[in-house]
Amino acid sequence: MAVAKDRIVIVGAGHVGATAAYALMLRGLFTEIVLIDADEGRATAEATDIADANALARPGQIRSGSYADAADARIVVLTAGAATHGDETRLSVAGRSAVIVRECVANIMQAGFTGILVVAANPVDAMTQIAQEAAGLAPDRVIGTGTLLDSARFRQRLASQLKVAPAAVEALILGEHGDSEVAAFSTVRIGGVALDSFLGSRQIPRATIAEDVMRAAYTIVHGKGYTSFGIATAIVRICEAIRRDERVVLPVSTRADGAFGIEGVCLSLPCLIGSEGILRVLAPDLSEVEIEGLRRSADILKRVVASLSGASD
Repeated sequence: MAVAKDRIVIVGAGHVGATAAYALMLRGLFTEIVLIDADEGRATAEATDIADANALARPGQIRSGSYADAADARIVVLTAGAATHGDETRLSVAGRSAVIVRECVANIMQAGFTGILVVAANPVDAMTQIAQEAAGLAPDRVIGTGTLLDSARFRQRLASQLKVAPAAVEALILGEHGDSEVAAFSTVRIGGVALDSFLGSRQIPRATIAEDVMRAAYTIVHGKGYTSFGIATAIVRICEAIRRDERVVLPVSTRADGAFGIEGVCLSLPCLIGSEGILRVLAPDLSEVEIEGLRRSADILKRVVASLSGASD
């Protein structure tokens, strides 16, 4: 079946899905954006609201639809899943999310989808693995948003400490998008200069920065009840890289295949992304402490996914 390169389907018209649709509309990446939700009335309302805004932006079609629209879509974004509340961790909602993700993926694949699946349902690493296995797609065609947003937060916090623009900072958060994530300070570069060399005799509160990045979502949820803008922008960034065949390196969730001795589990590593999905998974130079942290993160995620093997009803 031919793929409609200008169509993107978003499954889940909640805060994240609707915000992602709005951001995609503003960027003009696709001429057709389709929203699908179990609550058809909400999908229609959100699509209509965004379509009204689109009249003041670039030409395009934003509408609600059905899983049949996924058949020839270039990309399907899966945001449907269980929401967290208060201090509830992402991993705590894994069972509920797994049921939703499996059902959505079954409907997507039954429609005849052959494009690239972008997963943003929490806990995103486990749901990326659940989605990839349920879809039967190659791992390079299923991309979780992973730690892309965490890495942006990391760069922003570092930039504030270093008194430089965030765009001047290269930095990665790796592993789980969650409490076991690894702030890879060894990957930090400012204009190609390693962090320690850039700092000289200065010191920065590394543990505090890492904790602040990890807990950022909890702070936002406490304040407004959910997150939306940051993760929606991360979704758009991945879709942009695919749509424009950018071949850019982004830290996203993918199935590890031996890097750092980690296999058979989805977690975030820097990935080269283009029109066909993940073109290559990179293994950055990390310290021994960071490698051990990454392996611990992988072990946590393996246990979570193993516990979900029976979460089907």
